[in-house]
Amino acid sequence: MYTVTRYPHGAFCWVDLSTHGGSAAVDFYSQLMGWQTETRDTVFGMPYTIFRQQGHAIAGLSWLPPEASEFPSAWNNYVNVDDVDALMPVVTEGGGQIIEPPFDDPDVARMALIKDPAGAALCLFQARGNIGAGLVNSPGALCWNELYTKDAEASKAFYSNLLGWELKDHREDPDGPGYISIYNRGRANGGMLVMDEGMAANVPPMWLPYFSVADIEASAKQVKALGGKIIMGPQQESGVGPWLLFTDPQGAHCYLMQLNEPEPWLEHSP
Repeated sequence: MYTVTRYPHGAFCWVDLSTHGGSAAVDFYSQLMGWQTETRDTVFGMPYTIFRQQGHAIAGLSWLPPEASEFPSAWNNYVNVDDVDALMPVVTEGGGQIIEPPFDDPDVARMALIKDPAGAALCLFQARGNIGAGLVNSPGALCWNELYTKDAEASKAFYSNLLGWELKDHREDPDGPGYISIYNRGRANGGMLVMDEGMAANVPPMWLPYFSVADIEASAKQVKALGGKIIMGPQQESGVGPWLLFTDPQGAHCYLMQLNEPEPWLEHSP
């Protein structure tokens, strides 16, 4: 069990699901992942559910109002930063967009919603009383975050400049599809999947979360039994472990992975 008390600048720290599913979506994920739930009203007028594992906050679920029907159900990915406001000029100068300028969720964080030059949304999170997830890289917890991108060079330049990420490009053809690993202060911090033309024509740029599970085959059966749909997998990732991609009953995409050797969480100094 890898608990967290502090995230460094540039580290993924939280994910939450914006969904039209309400209590049905809460039930789906609590049964699939074995999460405990805690639902509260927010200052924004809609309920918010915290998912917990072994007492630790794992992820959240935001209940979308009926008037937001044009927005699809989707997972939101959050990166911890030292100063949200200071990064706003960096976003626009790098070709990104500010979708929601910095705002405060009292006793939680100061946050902003941005889009990168290709259109993938990302949340910036400056902790103020809440660090985000208290458990990582353990069954039931967040273990990876992945960007689908059409433009590798634009994505590499934007995120390295904005968040200080180090990037390792695994592509044999620098202009072709493939994978780029993200490192933050020397720690693996996610990846970028550079889409080929066929995939890029049908899949928008976006960030997706991975959650760790103890048994990928059992999880695959549970996804289908609960009304979800397996999009890809389970299949083996060399050196990492088997994974699958699914959509929940409301259409939100998410990954599950059975980690062969979970990376321990080591605290960094501020």
